[in-house]
Amino acid sequence: MSSNLGGTPTAQEAGPRMAKIKVVGPVVELDGDEMTRIIWQFIKDRLIHPYLDVDLRYYDLSIQNRDATDDQVTVDAAHAIKEHGVGVKCATITPDEARVEEFGLKKMWLSPNGTIRNILGGVVFREPIIISNIPRLVPGWNKPIIIGRHAHGDQYKATNFKVPGAGTLTLTYTPADGSEPIHQQVVTYPEGGGVAMGMYNFNDSIRDFARASFAYGLQRGYPVYLSTKNTILKAYDGAFKDIFAEVFEAEFKEQFDAAGLTYEHRLIDDMVAAAMKWEGGYVWACKNYDGDVQSDTVAQGFGSLGLMTSVLMTPDGRTVEAEAAHGTVTRHYRQHQQGKPTSTNPIASIFAWTGGLKHRGKLDGTPEVTQFAETLEDVVVTTVESGKMTKDLALLIGPEQEWLTTEAFLAALDENLAARLG
Repeated sequence: MSSNLGGTPTAQEAGPRMAKIKVVGPVVELDGDEMTRIIWQFIKDRLIHPYLDVDLRYYDLSIQNRDATDDQVTVDAAHAIKEHGVGVKCATITPDEARVEEFGLKKMWLSPNGTIRNILGGVVFREPIIISNIPRLVPGWNKPIIIGRHAHGDQYKATNFKVPGAGTLTLTYTPADGSEPIHQQVVTYPEGGGVAMGMYNFNDSIRDFARASFAYGLQRGYPVYLSTKNTILKAYDGAFKDIFAEVFEAEFKEQFDAAGLTYEHRLIDDMVAAAMKWEGGYVWACKNYDGDVQSDTVAQGFGSLGLMTSVLMTPDGRTVEAEAAHGTVTRHYRQHQQGKPTSTNPIASIFAWTGGLKHRGKLDGTPEVTQFAETLEDVVVTTVESGKMTKDLALLIGPEQEWLTTEAFLAALDENLAARLG
């Protein structure tokens, strides 16, 4: 795939070359699929390599290579992130039946994000990128709302089935130590039958969820809220409430007090209502399903699903994997394959790079690396605020707003970054 979308000299080639900033530790790079893969290459060639001397540990997570390696490449990439502490990930295809047929795949491979999460542990934090001229569906949201999703168990690992007719549903827990089992009768079904589900979570996983949420709140300087429905699920959601309270008191309260930050548990319905009224500026720790739903609600409320960052952080706060929260933009890729111009928004992919680089700078104690990443983020925001943007954002502003092709927008970012750092 061609990486030079426009074919014009880069701003770096056109002007005098600055000394590159040295990135001390390695960054694990996970390449992806379709239109985002092409944009990813441009970002690397034009916005990263000209400015940074960085050791990239490259893993090709294209659907073709995952298939060729029986998905071992995803496992290897996750272990590399674990070793080096920082990963940046391009959007990837999670295949369905149609994709298996399209690419002639051996099987329907699992989501790479799920595989990586299972190896690293931790929590996915999703945060909107706020740009002043992009209209918000919730006008009062002036600060980021960061959704922390507990990506373990609950509905996503539940056992569920159709009940064919009359009968009794029971749950049985058999202790490993041979002690007395626990039997719970759930319901007696009438003739018509129904459906059933058994759901679970682990105390250790909830504890890690709490630690990661509090660590992220401290890093960002934001209060933390946990939402559950413990009034209804007294034991299940009650465990989340109690474990968060224990971890906060034992491990984080002093640091939160020193930073002037707070932690609070709220009922999910109360939290949703409060979120609509408040201006933002907090971390919202959500159970698995709630986090799945609320991250999209928040993204759309701030204007665009294309303006959402996603960071996986481990409970100790040491390891971070940053990615775009959107997909591979298949429709635009088809246009690109036909030689037609596209207008694909690269902002979340750029912020995946900057998110990883900011953490690398923090781990290595190299503020100049963190400062470069923050400068690139600011260049992106100010470029859009100056009226240069892709079609998806222009449509949010209105029919009169002009827009740029993918190539032209990326070239504008290239030029503005070179001018800012020149």
